Amino acid sequence: MKIVVDAFGGDNAPAEIVKGCAQAVQGLDLDIALTGREAEIRRVADETGVSLERMELFDAPDVITMEDSAGEILKSKSNSSMALGLRLLAEGKGDAFVSGGNSGALVVGATFLVKRIRGVKRIAFAPVLPKNKGCFMLIDSGANVDCKPEMLQQFGLMGSVYMEKVMGVEKPRVALANIGTEDHKGGELQHGAFALLGKSGLNFVGNVEARDIPDDAGDVVVADGFTGNVILKMYEGVAIMLMGKLKEIFTARPLNKLAAAIVLKDIKALKKHFDYNEYGGAPLMGCAKPVFKTHGSAKAKTVYNAIRLTKAYVEGKVVDEIASSVAKCSQGGKKA
Repeated sequence: MKIVVDAFGGDNAPAEIVKGCAQAVQGLDLDIALTGREAEIRRVADETGVSLERMELFDAPDVITMEDSAGEILKSKSNSSMALGLRLLAEGKGDAFVSGGNSGALVVGATFLVKRIRGVKRIAFAPVLPKNKGCFMLIDSGANVDCKPEMLQQFGLMGSVYMEKVMGVEKPRVALANIGTEDHKGGELQHGAFALLGKSGLNFVGNVEARDIPDDAGDVVVADGFTGNVILKMYEGVAIMLMGKLKEIFTARPLNKLAAAIVLKDIKALKKHFDYNEYGGAPLMGCAKPVFKTHGSAKAKTVYNAIRLTKAYVEGKVVDEIASSVAKCSQGGKKA
């Protein structure tokens, strides 16, 4: 298997990207295609003592910055590391693509260069996040601000396939983010989506309020991109704040430090559970080939985990499963 990686996507590129790729080559037994300024990649690898074994370099002179508009990936930045990586994927020179770069540009590039799965209306960001028991997928979390009910139905379908095939969740529970749990709650979008999800053949458990999402309310939480992004950012912010407050408590006084030492193993497990680096980032669901968005601030560990999940994405044949399910749905059938 060969994973194409944008060596210049993210705040810590290319050094941390190259380190993470080297770890993936060793730990996951796969090949890497790195896109970006080849001379700089080789210089960084030499300076940090990182081996480029099983890594093929593809030179790209430009970089998509966070300040660039999304459409520039098809125009002035068509020779960027991100654009080249997506083209390599589209041309069959890799099995999947990973980037920590500009999210908007990645969605545009994936849509127009890699294309969507036949029948899929929109590509969606779908991060996997921690909950009380295990993890859940939040789809969409920012790619589509304005949605139609049919899109939310497809989000639920795609998220269900991913959670089953990649995360190993049997019969994933699909929930609709709403302002109440009653069937009649929400606006026109939620009413339409509720009706479609209810007859989709998915394991739909109904509406869910944001406060119940962390407490195992569902395995796939469906939302329009605006709502999903608000939930995502609040979720991340509260987790960071709580872990910070916990650290303050356990370091405030000598007795507190002693108590911390007693429960240190449990504290580390809790921190790991809420550490976004463990989850790698978010797949772009609906692409004709696997595309994965890792965090812009990704360090080597995050890159490694992103590649690990991307490998599982490929091995689980998620794209084929989604294509089959979407086709059945469009024909009025049930999801298998």
